[in-house]
Amino acid sequence: MDTLQILLDFFTGYGYLAVFAVLLVCGFGVPIPEDITLVAGGVISGLGYTNVHYMFLVGMAGVLVGDGIMFMAGRTFGNKVLTFRPIARILTQERFEAVQEKFAKYGNWVLFVARFLPGLRSPIFITAGMTRRVPYWRFLLMDGFAALISVPVWVYLGYYGAANREWLMTMVHRGQAGILAVVALLLLAVGLVWLRRRRMACAKK
Repeated sequence: MDTLQILLDFFTGYGYLAVFAVLLVCGFGVPIPEDITLVAGGVISGLGYTNVHYMFLVGMAGVLVGDGIMFMAGRTFGNKVLTFRPIARILTQERFEAVQEKFAKYGNWVLFVARFLPGLRSPIFITAGMTRRVPYWRFLLMDGFAALISVPVWVYLGYYGAANREWLMTMVHRGQAGILAVVALLLLAVGLVWLRRRRMACAKK
């Protein structure tokens, strides 16, 4: 039985609460695909078990609360959080160093990109909290902006594809590539604006 079917069976029985709980677990670094979880939430809405608009709100709440807990764990406990075995498994020394390097290179935009990097999402959010250089409102803004791109895509895709599983899975794969392409374009635009401002600042000097 595939992951989507397992989630559908679970969500059909427990509705919004089940979707929220699984998204929360995804935020903790458990290897359950967040995109498939959101798609499954949309599918049960398409089948009439829940309201798709409420499911979108539940999806947003689930991903933001899960991410926020990881961020606050790092912010509250600092390096001590690495002594907690489940987090130590997610945030290895190699990942910690890699994330720090990305922060030094790209700044707060790493928080935006993290939503689209399943293997690095939790380590990035924990590290952001540990540095204590990122205020919670900025973390929430960057993560929320990214979630507003990904969450509605998956939930409404599941809703519209509920009756045609084969078409749905084809669109899921295309959607993954499409979201990454959109993110890449956004980052390119941001990079070009930053480069232009830097050149203008250098010219004034």
